[in-house]
Amino acid sequence: MRNALFLLVLLTCSQILEADSSRQIHAAPKPNIILVMADDQGWGDTGYNGHPFVQTPEMDAMARAGFVLDRFYAAAPVCSPTRASVMTGRNPIRTKVTNHGRYMRPHEQTIAESLKAADYATGIFGKVHLGSGQPESPCNPSGMGFDEWVIGLNFFDNDPYLSRNGRIEHRKGKGSVIAMDDALAFLNKHRRSEKPIFMVVWFPSPHDPHHEVPDGKSLYDERKQAGYYREITLLDQQLGRLRRELRSLDIAENTILWYCSDNGGLNEATSGGRKRKGSIYEGGLRVPGIIEWPAAKLRGRTSIPTWTCDIYPTVLAMAGIAVEPEHPLDGIDITDIVIGKATMRSKPMGFWHLFQQGQSTWSDRIQQAIMEKQIARATLPHDAPRIQKDVAEFPQFDEGSVKGHAAWNAWPWKLHRINGTKYELYNLADDPMESKDLSNETDQRARVTRMKQELNNWMRSVMRSLNGNDYRQLAL
Repeated sequence: MRNALFLLVLLTCSQILEADSSRQIHAAPKPNIILVMADDQGWGDTGYNGHPFVQTPEMDAMARAGFVLDRFYAAAPVCSPTRASVMTGRNPIRTKVTNHGRYMRPHEQTIAESLKAADYATGIFGKVHLGSGQPESPCNPSGMGFDEWVIGLNFFDNDPYLSRNGRIEHRKGKGSVIAMDDALAFLNKHRRSEKPIFMVVWFPSPHDPHHEVPDGKSLYDERKQAGYYREITLLDQQLGRLRRELRSLDIAENTILWYCSDNGGLNEATSGGRKRKGSIYEGGLRVPGIIEWPAAKLRGRTSIPTWTCDIYPTVLAMAGIAVEPEHPLDGIDITDIVIGKATMRSKPMGFWHLFQQGQSTWSDRIQQAIMEKQIARATLPHDAPRIQKDVAEFPQFDEGSVKGHAAWNAWPWKLHRINGTKYELYNLADDPMESKDLSNETDQRARVTRMKQELNNWMRSVMRSLNGNDYRQLAL
């Protein structure tokens, strides 16, 4: 299976475009923008990437109709950090989201805030895992720029407790279906307004406990990880609901729909590389990526590396919105890659995991307790500590900190730095499984020296952001 998957990569290593590469993307009127993300779906866990049995007909159709980012990366191998990268276009450690369960600082300029300032109606639905669901918190989705929201704090499954703009509801049904129900209600509410729509749908699946099941007959009963694959098919069905609703409402033509996952999958054999979720080897970072925008006639597939940090600057550029970032971005506008004008990435990608440990967030448990107090009109639990978590905390870290596992992807070369003492170098074009370490090869000494310096400079920059320097400069 793994060999078959990577044969597919080799066959698609050059960019294929059906439309003329000289075409330009025009953004008048402003397009609707919808970002959809799975929770723990690996690169190879789709039909269009050659999985032997999982059924993803909607993703496959979207891949045929749109543009596939074949080497698309999550900014981190776990959920919360990658979500922060989508919101800010920055490496998540800069935003204080160093691992799962950490809150994103309200000082960050988010994609929702930028689009709201450009007169977009903004909504987010599903798993957020970047902050609070209480109305008083500066780290709730309102503080991130969203007008309307119905969210879980972390993953949720059947019959979840969700926060609707701060009011907790106990909902009945499948979590991913409910998330799409709320998203479609938002679409229908705003489709006739003068404002374009910015909507985020972050599914809670296929994260465990894998109790949600798709419509239709029981699937994958004799397969390992059957529950995981059932939830992938379930979210595929919900993606289909969204695509059909866009067509039904006659707004599909000028809607940018961007699909991806928040980190690598749970099955290493189909992860698209070495390891799986939790690792910054390729299998923990490489994820599905598809952009569909009928008005721009995007078609084809590229193997040029792109990542979740690119979403923010790219969709703003596609929408024709000029925003001067308040803070340094790690992502770039990849429009030229998508339309075939660029043949390589202009900026390396830096990854860093396990600088700090994650923090547990039990979404249903926390939100049920809050709901019970809201009903009783009693003092809420989880008030000050959770509402203000990470908001005004600026612990000062050594600018030369090297704890954890970092990597510098300057395609096709990738340098790993493990706890500051061990280095590994791989040529991903020749060795996508990162199996042959070239760091001690004589002919690679100059490359290793140069990449070490680049990675070190970038890590120091990230530490300065984490320490709050970006915000102090802004204040000046």
